[in-house]
Amino acid sequence: MNKNTKHAEFDVLIVGGGDVGAAIARTLGRHPLRVGLVEASSDIGDGTSKANTAILHTGFDATPGTLESKLVASGYHLLRDYAAEAGIPMEPLGALLVAWDQDQLDALPDLAQKAARNGYTETRHVDRDELYRREPHLGPGALGALEIPGEGIICPWTTPFAFAVEALDYGVDLLLDTEVRGVRLESDGSTLVETNNGALRTRYLVNAAGLRSDEIDRMLGHDDFTVTPRRGELIVFDKFARQLVNHILLPVPTSRGKGVLISPTVFGNVMLGPTAEDLDDKTKTGSSEAGIETLLVKGRRLMPELLQEEVTTIYAGLRAATEHGDYQLRLHTEQRYVCVGGIRSTGLTSALAIGEHVRDLLGGAGLELGEPVPARIPHMPTIGEASLRPYQRPDLIAEDPEYGTMVCHCERVSRGEIRDALASPLPARTLEGLRRRTRATLGRCQGFYCGAEVRHLLAESTTAGEGR
Repeated sequence: MNKNTKHAEFDVLIVGGGDVGAAIARTLGRHPLRVGLVEASSDIGDGTSKANTAILHTGFDATPGTLESKLVASGYHLLRDYAAEAGIPMEPLGALLVAWDQDQLDALPDLAQKAARNGYTETRHVDRDELYRREPHLGPGALGALEIPGEGIICPWTTPFAFAVEALDYGVDLLLDTEVRGVRLESDGSTLVETNNGALRTRYLVNAAGLRSDEIDRMLGHDDFTVTPRRGELIVFDKFARQLVNHILLPVPTSRGKGVLISPTVFGNVMLGPTAEDLDDKTKTGSSEAGIETLLVKGRRLMPELLQEEVTTIYAGLRAATEHGDYQLRLHTEQRYVCVGGIRSTGLTSALAIGEHVRDLLGGAGLELGEPVPARIPHMPTIGEASLRPYQRPDLIAEDPEYGTMVCHCERVSRGEIRDALASPLPARTLEGLRRRTRATLGRCQGFYCGAEVRHLLAESTTAGEGR
């Protein structure tokens, strides 16, 4: 059994440790329940969640009346408040939905009405002159835009870590490196979950397995949806490009998604993407020549000057697209089972609302929740550029010089930050996990100069941990 596991029997077992699974765990963890969170990877947020486009969505362009529109609208406010309290990097930049031809321009009033039906009434038409005053580096030919002032950017990595750290504080069991291989309903009404680390028994099961949510669903005899991995490739430009972009620049959305956008990141870079390519392989997260060429072609129209900037990195993520236009979130009362499938890129924004929705479904299905304890929201390390980083705080460095000792010079990551990430309640166990907690090796040199020292510190921590 995983070394983090205290129990093999649970009141609720959640499969999937991404944004949504971690949010459900922290919500249920506040109640007097034995809650387990199962994740096949060695870390939280290591699947679809880590490659999210990191936009805090208002839900203005969701399909009115869908569960997604309801949960995104609610989750937006929940996550915005949570991020402010937890210190999760977040910047309310606002977005401009840019029209590049007359048809797109004519569609903007309908999109404003759609936003109003979703409860978002703050949109405003921006004419061509104002658009170029506010975004002077935009490519030629734009005719106008719809302003969505509530849209923002957020850290896609700190968010699930915060949820999981909070869940651990409430006593939730975290089972990493634990892959579900079978699910069986028992005669006593419980569910037996077979994993590579042994069997787990639970009274109620929640399936938040992302790309594998359809597979888990079929283990319980359902055939309601199929996940088709949709690859989204992105180009991340150097921090010198940040001065070119003032808002999130969105295309007029299509049925396949929000399209290729240009957005600053909370780390000071600029991002171009994503593409949208349906695949048949749920592990194919590498970038492609065709995908990058598509982004370059679109980028030349959207903002030609951006393509003159240095590229820091290229990455791709897979979204859990299905044949349906809404979240596949439903309760199977007789099986004491909640399926949370088909959660696409809006899942980061809606995660806390999904957590509350799942809690209410379980309560309605007979789970005695009990009174919740007061929330204990953790304060997360500062890795965003909008707040003072440790290297910028003389007071912190005076107390602990390790915060002034640089390891990663590109991203200004100190030895103290790396030490903290390796000794936190949810410590980094891999280089990838350490990157997402600190930004070390993610700068313009991509670890060329600091990689050896970062790996050494990680290895020292791992060795020390094994000796305890």
